[in-house]
Amino acid sequence: MADFNTTDFTNPSTFIILGIPGLEEAYVWISIPFCAMYAIAILGNVTILFIVKIERSLHEPMYYFLCMLAITDLVLSTSTLPKMLSIFWFNAREIDFNACLTQMYFIHCFSAMESGIFVAMALDRYVAICHPLRHSTILTNPMVAKIGLAVILRSSILTLPYPFLVRQWPYCRTNIIPHSYCDHIAIVKLACADIRVSSYYGLFVVISVWLDVLFITMSYTQILRAIFRLPTKDARLKTFGTCSSHLCAILAFYIPQFFYSFTLRFGQNVPRYFLIHIANVYLLVPPVLHPIIYGMRTKQIRDKLLQLFTHTGT
Repeated sequence: MADFNTTDFTNPSTFIILGIPGLEEAYVWISIPFCAMYAIAILGNVTILFIVKIERSLHEPMYYFLCMLAITDLVLSTSTLPKMLSIFWFNAREIDFNACLTQMYFIHCFSAMESGIFVAMALDRYVAICHPLRHSTILTNPMVAKIGLAVILRSSILTLPYPFLVRQWPYCRTNIIPHSYCDHIAIVKLACADIRVSSYYGLFVVISVWLDVLFITMSYTQILRAIFRLPTKDARLKTFGTCSSHLCAILAFYIPQFFYSFTLRFGQNVPRYFLIHIANVYLLVPPVLHPIIYGMRTKQIRDKLLQLFTHTGT
């Protein structure tokens, strides 16, 4: 493998992804939980899609949004895990320049898409709890399709400038990415040019996506107000139970992302391998946890799973 660390070039044909610098000796051991997480993410999200497809009682807006979330998780995990595992197992660190840009686009696009889906799910819970009699007339199948299309278009257009900005910079110092995947900031830091445009646009995308948290918070403020107005404790607990899986999924997605963003900007003395681990966690853990959360906490899905297993057992 060629060492491009000191070679002058402006349009590299390949990048070199280091993986997790400083932990090379432990790659085989690190790969075990990563491989297990990938298998669980694939199996869990495919199971969610299969159950919703075959169970007609689940053909409702909440479960349509859940299917969108499952597809997004499948794309996110598949965009990152196979390359990571090839680095850990075979030391296959080279990645084509265009393939790196494609991976970068998919990671940021589908992360933004996942955030948008959580907003759509919060809207569904808001209508279901605050306006239950109008839920079926507001969130019709065409409306759900329009919301899904809006989420896809927003994330696709919002992250589209990333590869074009990265492509325009000259890379005359190095093409070695000290990361485990092609992250936008990790790539543009390699450029020997004024990258403020990329930095400012990246900050704009982050702020745009984090506005979703504001919309989700506003929705759940109204939801909690409606729940506390219910006359009995049992009614309040039952109604809140319909939101619990969604809240757990939101926390599983946003908390690692917030921790990574906070540590990246203010943790100057944090070891690089720790930052990379946090970056991996916020991309890899949600696709694993989401099907487990919804499978365990959503009665309809749990009952269908038990029915399938008992039917297979007999």
